[in-house]
Amino acid sequence: MSTALTERDQKELQVELEAENTRPRKTYIPRTDIYESAEKIVLKADMPGVDENNVDITVENNILTISACPEIRNKEGFSQALCEYGVGDFRRVFTLSNAIDKEGIEAVCKNGVLTLTLPKSKALLPKKITVKSE
Repeated sequence: MSTALTERDQKELQVELEAENTRPRKTYIPRTDIYESAEKIVLKADMPGVDENNVDITVENNILTISACPEIRNKEGFSQALCEYGVGDFRRVFTLSNAIDKEGIEAVCKNGVLTLTLPKSKALLPKKITVKSE
């Protein structure tokens, strides 16, 4: 078994090291799937424990930033005996092209999955031109 860090592990570690230490938790890069159609791009980011009240999404100068700070809830009358996954904040940054209609971006968060719909600019969408006979 190799002990070398994968490129992804190195990036996650770097984010954790560079994160502001204003919160006593780690910052994780959410794993994200990206789908594209002729009309839009859809991003699905896994962020366990996050709901719509904990997510902050901004677009500035073609930079899309997703930040989330899930609430940690302890069951009353119980203390934690085992924790098998790390709890922390999430942060991911994407560079958008000018082909994205930034005003039409929509976000939905359900069951710890953030879905962003990025519509493509109508001016840049392919157009079908019909040929008429005279």
